[in-house]
Amino acid sequence: MNSKFMQKFIEIAGRIGAQRHLVAIRDGFVAIMPLIIVGSLAVLVNNFPPFGKFDFVQILNGIFGDGNWQEVGGSIWNGTFAVLGLLIAFSVAYNLAKSYETDGLGAGLLSAAAYIMLVPVTEDWGLNFAWLGAQGLFVAIILAILVTELFRVLIKSKFTIKMPEGVPDGVAKSFKALIPSILILIVIGLFQAIMNVFAGMSVFEVIFNVIQQPLQGLGNTLPAAIVIAFLNHLLWFFGLHGTNILGSVIEPIYLPLIEKNADLFANGMSAFDVPYVVTKPFLDSFVFMGGSGTTIALLIAILIVLRKQQKHPYKEVAKLSAPAGLFNINEPVIFGLPIVLNPVMLIPFIFVPVTLTIISYIAISTGLVPKTVAILPWTTPPILSGYLVTGGSWRGIALQLINLTVAVVMYIPFVMAGVRALKQRMEG
Repeated sequence: MNSKFMQKFIEIAGRIGAQRHLVAIRDGFVAIMPLIIVGSLAVLVNNFPPFGKFDFVQILNGIFGDGNWQEVGGSIWNGTFAVLGLLIAFSVAYNLAKSYETDGLGAGLLSAAAYIMLVPVTEDWGLNFAWLGAQGLFVAIILAILVTELFRVLIKSKFTIKMPEGVPDGVAKSFKALIPSILILIVIGLFQAIMNVFAGMSVFEVIFNVIQQPLQGLGNTLPAAIVIAFLNHLLWFFGLHGTNILGSVIEPIYLPLIEKNADLFANGMSAFDVPYVVTKPFLDSFVFMGGSGTTIALLIAILIVLRKQQKHPYKEVAKLSAPAGLFNINEPVIFGLPIVLNPVMLIPFIFVPVTLTIISYIAISTGLVPKTVAILPWTTPPILSGYLVTGGSWRGIALQLINLTVAVVMYIPFVMAGVRALKQRMEG
């Protein structure tokens, strides 16, 4: 590969990964991920499948009364997934303002207030929960960026109230943000009124119909999943954190899809019948097993190829990397083998995940395996993750085992080539 092209690619990708607004979006999603996982697990527990005669949900209903236990999970859902857009409006604005070293809390609260102002109301004058959640993510991101940029300009202008020295810092910040907040909220209110008069619909509906829905439809396709798998691993090969760089782009697309699947599953729909195949758990559980590159399969391949050798650099790296690899932490093998900028590992590291993406998509879209209905902590080990994300189906485990087998077989020839190349360098 041309060294100038490689250097240019690394430089451009690095700039994209460090772009202030994309970093704020990424960090905003990372900040609320614990809430997303808790909300997803609450749905899973509410609908946990029975093991023979052992029915976990039925036992709990027997203790708390029929249906009462599900109210616990429902309440958790309402405080997490159901207000996802509102949480992101605050979180992205907070992180963006902090990157400018300005009042993060003030920007976050202002963004959340502006978001609520734009949410359509129901006939009984309550906020429409449909737009507080994942359907409002794109509005939340755009609004958080615009409000924060305007806020940081105004907060540094003459349109502020400066308190005398000796006033507590919190009070001084509040008064300093007062006039900028008034101006911004007036602008948001005027915008909302204009939308109602001239468009006859909310900005949520416009953005959802024009941008979000088409992107989600595209994201649920096999070509889109292949592109994501390819780009993620190409970036990693050059030592760039592909997951972080792409995260700010794919999270707004794929979180609403898993939210819809989980919501329908919570309301009694089978995991086979929920609509979306490609979601974040789809990639995490069936493609990125052991981390990017399905490197748990690489570790297995190394141990198979070098099973008769007592000591070898590859084998030592595999032994040291295995405990972390079980929990999808694979930096030790990526940088220790290494995989980064290692031409021998370029082809399998990129094309193993692409192959598993195709296999998984076909298996799920044809109904052989249930679709994903839960988000888990990314450190959840394979096998357990396959069972849980599919709503408690053994077929999820079977798909993971098949994928691991295919990945190991694909990695073995390249491990053998790497071992030979290393031997030649040591002898030379």
